[in-house]
Amino acid sequence: MSYVKAVVSFIQVLLLVVGIIPVSTDSVSYSSTEYEAPVISAPMYLVEGGESDFVIVTQDEPDECIQTAAEELQTYIERISGARLDIVSEAELEEGENAIILGQTEFGDALTQTDYSGIGEDGFLLYSDGENFLIRGEDSRGTLYGVYTFLEEYLGVRWFTPELERVPESEDVIIDAAIDRVVEPSFSVRRNDTMGTNHAYRARSRMNVSFHYDVPEYGGALTYVLWDVTLDKLVPDALFSEHPDYFAMNPDGTRTTDQVCLSNPKVLEVAIDNAREAILACEKDARYIHIGQKDNMNYCHCESCTALHKKYGSVSAPVLIFTNAFADALDDEFPDFMFTFYAYNETDRPPTDLSLRCRPNVAPVLCGLHKACRSHPLTECGSKDGVENETFMNEFGDTEPTIAQDFANWVKIADTTYIYDYTINFLNTAQFFSNFETMQSTMQYMHDIGITGYIYNCGDGHYAAYNALRNYLLCKLQWDVDCDVEYHMTDFINAYYGEDAEPYIREILDIQTAQVKATAHAFDFDWHYQSGFYPFYTVNRLDRLWSKALKADVTDEQRFNIEVDNLSWEYFKANQFIGKYSFLNPGRLKANEELYDNFKAHGVDRVSSFGTIPADKSEIDFMLRPFNWG
Repeated sequence: MSYVKAVVSFIQVLLLVVGIIPVSTDSVSYSSTEYEAPVISAPMYLVEGGESDFVIVTQDEPDECIQTAAEELQTYIERISGARLDIVSEAELEEGENAIILGQTEFGDALTQTDYSGIGEDGFLLYSDGENFLIRGEDSRGTLYGVYTFLEEYLGVRWFTPELERVPESEDVIIDAAIDRVVEPSFSVRRNDTMGTNHAYRARSRMNVSFHYDVPEYGGALTYVLWDVTLDKLVPDALFSEHPDYFAMNPDGTRTTDQVCLSNPKVLEVAIDNAREAILACEKDARYIHIGQKDNMNYCHCESCTALHKKYGSVSAPVLIFTNAFADALDDEFPDFMFTFYAYNETDRPPTDLSLRCRPNVAPVLCGLHKACRSHPLTECGSKDGVENETFMNEFGDTEPTIAQDFANWVKIADTTYIYDYTINFLNTAQFFSNFETMQSTMQYMHDIGITGYIYNCGDGHYAAYNALRNYLLCKLQWDVDCDVEYHMTDFINAYYGEDAEPYIREILDIQTAQVKATAHAFDFDWHYQSGFYPFYTVNRLDRLWSKALKADVTDEQRFNIEVDNLSWEYFKANQFIGKYSFLNPGRLKANEELYDNFKAHGVDRVSSFGTIPADKSEIDFMLRPFNWG
């Protein structure tokens, strides 16, 4: 894009910001597909009039996961209809009994000629012959996920949050007599722990990564011996005094423990020895170990590392080569292990020399999305956060979408690749973050280029604006990138905020999404003034919508949820000195104090990921903006 076109873009944004040109919500769309309800061409009654002649059948000696699947199916069918189906083994099944068959059984395998080895990891078959119904996964976890999918998509059960579920009531449980459907997830690895999560909720949302817990009763999980920042454990800082050469060299030639020198062969030996010790001491059934650098932007500038940077065209080259050698040294001893490494901060860009490949058992964990704009499509918007000497063209020009291109190049040099994503505003967790419109297109792109897994790491820990909705939708997309986001959004809002409040919450989300998209780039580390710009009439419109939502005919729990997310709008206004928070209002200090009291009353103890707000309000200067409280 020419500089002239960038200037035109700037002028257009300026007119939108001041309100001369109104921002329209007509173009806001959260989904590229439309929901299709299961069709019943010929009814098959699992329960009729509160009675059932079906039994739930498992193999003769089911494992813990199949037992969970059977018990969950039994429990929810009973809660729906009042009918409690017996759970029997295949040997106990009587001739002529109608059966819901779970997992691998001779009876179930005789119903269909499906080659289950051809079904992807965590995938499953749903099949009915008119008299029996089969839920059979590629493995036990796939069968469990098949049960949860059946309960959700066919029987209407919902798990919106760990505390909020919906179970419909009906004396009849009816499915189509000719179901024949193979279901496979879009990503084979999925992690998304919402606030308050537990093992059951993780399985019900079909997330198969727990990092630290194996949970065989829910089919096991992708579990690490060491995860996240690990180089401080593999190469402890305590070695610095005797071996400063194990650590990164600064540009001035001094050494620092900020990072490790990954081109030093002695460092590899130390890391291998410590990794072996950690693996042998690990009591859980972990099969992953991670090479994770410390959370800073430094890297080693020694002669050997610099030569690798230049040879392969990226600072990521030493960590890739190191992890390959690390995996090679441990592969014979631990043949089932996967070795992962961060492509993060200084190492997020792939080598330009694509001949440097990851071993088959080595996977990069790609963290570059934290620099990407969230208000515009990843494949179209090249604006990046953290650009040194922020330029006019980066903000308003038509820059290259290098982050999307980097992901595509990582896939070319690695058989397995994981996205590590976080989509809340770290600097302002209490502030709304309207990235809902770009979630699906981003994840569809990741799927289409061949990304293997999608790890999301911002749902758990503390309140963040709209985080419950965001996590619910992300779980749906991690399982199926082509799901109807609009349908799931409406479904969630009706349950979480209340049907009477739903139109107001939707309009608020639409306005915020359109306003941010039209006037700003949204990043994970935005300051308080970067979540879009709002002319006075839009502020008034949003205030009225929030007022209507708060007065809607909803339950106490739903009203509490509305109040919590309304605080995100109040927080934004207070930081911008808008309305009652204006310097021109003599009651501004009282308004700030009331906002603090509301935060505390609703369990919001932080406005940023990096610290809590004081428990004692006497420690706060209410002349300051809320951003400065924590």
